[in-house]
Amino acid sequence: MPELPEVETMRRGIAEAIGSRVVNAQWMRGSCKPIAIHPGQSAFRRRIRGATITELGRVGKRVVIWLDSKDAIVIEPRMTGLVLVVDPPTAKHLRWRLQLKGSAAGEILYWDRRGLGSIRLMSRTQFQKAFGPSQLGPDALEISAVDYQRMLGKSRREIKPALLDQRAVAGIGNLYASEILHLAGIHPQRRCQRMSRLQWESLALATHKVLKEAIRYEGSTLSDGTYRNALNNQGRYQNEHQVYNRNGLPCLRCRTSHIQRIVQSQRSTFFCAGCQRRTGALDIQ
Repeated sequence: MPELPEVETMRRGIAEAIGSRVVNAQWMRGSCKPIAIHPGQSAFRRRIRGATITELGRVGKRVVIWLDSKDAIVIEPRMTGLVLVVDPPTAKHLRWRLQLKGSAAGEILYWDRRGLGSIRLMSRTQFQKAFGPSQLGPDALEISAVDYQRMLGKSRREIKPALLDQRAVAGIGNLYASEILHLAGIHPQRRCQRMSRLQWESLALATHKVLKEAIRYEGSTLSDGTYRNALNNQGRYQNEHQVYNRNGLPCLRCRTSHIQRIVQSQRSTFFCAGCQRRTGALDIQ
């Protein structure tokens, strides 16, 4: 957390910055663990000052700020990072401030409670090397059944852990993998190499549907309250979760089974044994 829907919400939340000019970048000093930055602060500032923001993109779980210099500022929130345009949840954990001219917001902020995130300035060549097809799979919002089968069809892994492999599909994390598989009607322990064509098709449709719906609700703010959108407001998709963190509760879809929790690759998986049979797939048209 945050996953694709939360990062895409962050990206959309700073859209007004397009066309603005970078005045300066400021890293906050304090007692908290520092975030990873590259290159060093002096070189970073020198390369971005005076540049104009031409595009705001996303690659997997990262926000990308493209400059007219052809450099990209890549923000990776990791576990607890937020990209904001208003005052952050706490001043103590504010890590970085990008000061702008010509933007309604005036600045872009990066806040990170645990300090696990990173901010990197990359040339276009460096960006392609780091995030090209050899490093990241197809974006989860665009992946097709054919893509899924090409990337995972020969794997002996169980499908749930496989969905977390960013080299196979970019953007899906633990929360949305459980939600996607539930909607698709696929058991999380199903081996990839044993998935049928129908299951790959159901998986692709469920991926698009769950992620687009989560973006519409501006992501999921869980019980720790960490995730917030760019305006420091909670997401709302947590109220739509069908299986995630609902172990022991009745399935909202079939109404006959209860949600179960298992551990796969040291991560919690939530599913309904009634909806997600080992050999089936559900019609989600």
